[in-house]
This record gives sequence, C-alpha cells and structure tokens, in this order.
Amino acid sequence: MTNSSGLGTAEQLRDPDYTPALAHAVPLGIQHVLAMFVSNVTPAIIVAGAAGFGFGSNSPDFPNLVYMIQMSVLFAGVATLFQTIGFGPVGARLPIVQGTSFAFLPVMIPAVAGQGVAGMAGLMTGVIIGGCFHFLLGTIIGRLRFALPPLVTGLIVLMIGLALIRVGIQYAAGGVPLIGKPEYGSFAMWFPATVVVVVTLGLKFFAKGLLSVAAVLSGLIAGYVVAFLMGQVSFGNVANAAIFALPTPFKWGIEFNGAIIIGMCFMAVISAIETVGDTSGICKGGAGREASDKEIAGATYADGLGTAIAGVFGGLPNTSFSQNVGLISMTGVMSRHVVTLGAIFLVLCGLIPKFGAIVATVPINVLGGGVIVMFGMVTAAGVKMLADVDWNRRNMVIFAVSLSVGLGLQLEPGALQHLPRTLQVLLTSGLLPAALISIVLNLALPQELGED
Repeated sequence: MTNSSGLGTAEQLRDPDYTPALAHAVPLGIQHVLAMFVSNVTPAIIVAGAAGFGFGSNSPDFPNLVYMIQMSVLFAGVATLFQTIGFGPVGARLPIVQGTSFAFLPVMIPAVAGQGVAGMAGLMTGVIIGGCFHFLLGTIIGRLRFALPPLVTGLIVLMIGLALIRVGIQYAAGGVPLIGKPEYGSFAMWFPATVVVVVTLGLKFFAKGLLSVAAVLSGLIAGYVVAFLMGQVSFGNVANAAIFALPTPFKWGIEFNGAIIIGMCFMAVISAIETVGDTSGICKGGAGREASDKEIAGATYADGLGTAIAGVFGGLPNTSFSQNVGLISMTGVMSRHVVTLGAIFLVLCGLIPKFGAIVATVPINVLGGGVIVMFGMVTAAGVKMLADVDWNRRNMVIFAVSLSVGLGLQLEPGALQHLPRTLQVLLTSGLLPAALISIVLNLALPQELGED
C-alpha cells in the first residue's frame, strides 16, 4: 500500500535500494544538501581564518579561500558517493551524507595558526595520513567500541564544542584581524550576527518542513542581506573566479609534522566512532533494524578514503553528518539513491569556483552568528550523550579529572611553554589530553570505586 505522500509503500521506504520517482527523489536529495551545506563549508573558512587568510573578495588570499570552499563541497559529494554507491568493501550502501568534520578543528586551528599558506602543507599531509589510518580502522572498528562508552564519547564531544565556542564569539565580533581595533565588537559587527541567530531560532521552532530543516542556512542568508545593506559585502573578485575548474593535487605541497599527524590519527578514531553511531542511527531510524558489521566497516572505509583523497587535493577531513541521520528519521525515506542525487549536486557545485567565490563573500561576523548556533549544538550533543552515564563516584572522578586537565590546558596554554612544540600543539587543544585521560582511567579504574 502506497503511503499518503505518494513516495511508495512502507516496505519500499525502508529499503536502501528503492528509488522514489524523480519528482520526489530530487527535492529530497536537495533537502539533504541544504541540511548540511553550511556545516560543510564552515570548517574550511575557519581553518583559512586561523591560518591568516584575509576575508573579503578584495583580499589577496581570496582565491585560496575559494579553493578550500570548493574542495569542501566537491569531496563531501565524492565521499558521499563512496557511501551510497560503494565499491568492494568501501561504503555502507546506505543513505549516509558525508561532509567536512568540525571534530578536527581543535587540532587543525593551532596547527595552522598565523602561518598563512605555508601552514597548509603540514596540515594536508596530516589529513592524508590520518585518512589512511582512518581507512585501516575499518578492519577493527567493532573491537574498539568497548573502550568508548558514553562517558568517554560524551566528554570528547563536549570538549570539541567547548574548544570551538570561543571561535564563534570572535567571528561574530569581527574576527581575529579586528581584535584590538575599534571595529571589533561594534554594533556593526554584532547586528548581522544577531539577525542570523534570531532568524535561525525562529525558523527552527516556528516553521515546518524545509524551512525548519535548513534554518541555519536561512538565518545566514538573512544576516548576509543585512550585512550587504550595511556595506559589509564585497563582490570585487567574484567576477574573476572561473566558471569551471578541476582540483589540483598536492596544491599546498607536502610537509611531515609529527604533532599534526598524531592529532589527525587520534581524531580519526573519534570520527570513526561517530560514523558507527550515525550508521546505527540510520538503520534504526529508517529501517527499524541494527546495522550489520559489514555496513559499519564499509562506512568506516568510506570515511577514511574520502578524507585521504580530499587531503591530496587540499580538502579537509570528512565524516558522516548526524543532522542528516535525523532527516532520514523525519522523512522516513531510507533510499540511498536519494542521497546519491544530493551528492551529485555537491560534486557539480564543487567544480564551479564561482560558486565558492560567492560563498566566500559571506562576512566573518555573519558566519559567526551561524557558528554560535552550530558550535553550541555540538556542546549540547555532548551533554545529551553524557545523560546516559551512570553518575556514580567512579565516573564522576573520571569526568572531573579529564575535564579539569583538558579545559585547563586549553584556557592556559602558557603552562606548557617549556615542552617541545609538537607536544604543545597536541596538548593545548585540550581535546586530546581530556580524551586520553578519560579512556585510560575508564579502562584502568576498578568498577568498585563507583559503590556508595
């Protein structure tokens, strides 16, 4: 029996291999793209800003920023195709949407801070090696899950959010280049950012359907219009961007940096566990079943391969996008071919530099309004995961020590000034020490400590 939406029978909608009619499949695929688009391009803009690339189309670094956005879109599409179509052991053959990962930002930001284009070679080499390591995790991912209960994973996600919240406020106030200047934190900076937040919340809670799903994107458009009217948007070099261009392999060069490589490999483990959760969530929410070991391994292989290939061409690490998992549960459409259509759209957009150039004209304060919401949601997701923890004395001690050390080092990086540079980069993110301490303590401390 066909359901009321006309998409197909209930049994068909739960089948990943079912393809709805194009009249339904195309808008559903575009909806997946809209749900993840802002989150997908934001890490590239943040990394470029941390490296010191200038914002605005009149900046000499504008073409490099455009290229990074272009690669984020292109390889999100490519990695998604790895998941939905697959080949050999690679890909879950499920409607998993891939995109550039926020989780790696606490490692990537200090790795490139203030180094400009020169810092990109070491970062991309780390992305490639981290992606290869991530790929290999596909062979053992099932055996790693025991070491990462909600106490550990929730703390890690919470620390990712806490590490990024400061970035959102800085961007909304005008960005690092304006710090120390009168314009920083001015009404002209905060007003468009505030419009983004207000419109996003309004649509998320009071609108329905596509407007609610793409609330952040709509909020950014509203803030962009306000910033344009205030004279903060420049299209100076957009006309010079090419209509079509292929990616350049090893555009930034190769440079081996131990701290970046270790950080990327460690975060690959976290990303792999996130993908396991998303794969399980899609199967439960869309098909009412558990994910198979083959699907979980295939999803992890695709994660790693997508990241490694993106790194070759100057893109950032990829991971599965949790917001799209929720979208599948909401629409009830499990078809992987719907997501394939969305991935093809991303690939086409990623081959058009002019598209990336338009995205790059978004003022940093407007982007700040969006990331305040997004990074806050990352933090909230960590709190939600921690809600499943049994808060006995043992777990409270593990959480307390891990959070104190991790957040403390993040807030006071000068405490490690006598350590080698590699260790400083790894430890001052706060994320790595918090994760390592929580994992080790969780495995080492006896359960008896939890008795009251």
